[in-house]
Amino acid sequence: MPLNEILNADIIDLEVQGNTKDEVLHYMANVLLKNGYINDVDVFVKDIYEREAEGPTGMGSGISIPHGKSFSVQKNGIMIGKTVNPIRWESSMSDDGFQDSHLIFLFCVSADAEFARNHMMLLSELAGKLGNDVRVTKLSQASSKEEILDLILCEDDQLGEVDQLLNEEEIVDLDIDF
Repeated sequence: MPLNEILNADIIDLEVQGNTKDEVLHYMANVLLKNGYINDVDVFVKDIYEREAEGPTGMGSGISIPHGKSFSVQKNGIMIGKTVNPIRWESSMSDDGFQDSHLIFLFCVSADAEFARNHMMLLSELAGKLGNDVRVTKLSQASSKEEILDLILCEDDQLGEVDQLLNEEEIVDLDIDF
């Protein structure tokens, strides 16, 4: 299941509300519910937190990738959210164990038998895309859902240049367990 088959502008939100990780996860889960991706917000968020307890999902450069398996998932997808406020998120990329996140990729993948394969493929493809500093900078500056989709789906050689890369740490290691 490649990214281009599951990304959907309906579950991209450029103004995610919330001041905490919990508020952001609930906000995003409600968008997934409204769009038919999950059938229970509380179960979905609980399942995400179970995975979060295993290790941090903040990957540097203001990006977090919360994920987990959930039987509440009706349709696989990745919700992409740009937060209105920076969100304190657990990360192994900083000395204090936290980072300020503003770009969230919330995986919505069913816990069915195909979970492991789907999850690994999606995470691998997305990690490869987010390993490009130019792409990360442009994603952080994107102002439309279509621009977000184009930036994620385009090849590295189509990205061009940016005047100035983000002045945050580089993405070095996803530190995400399966």
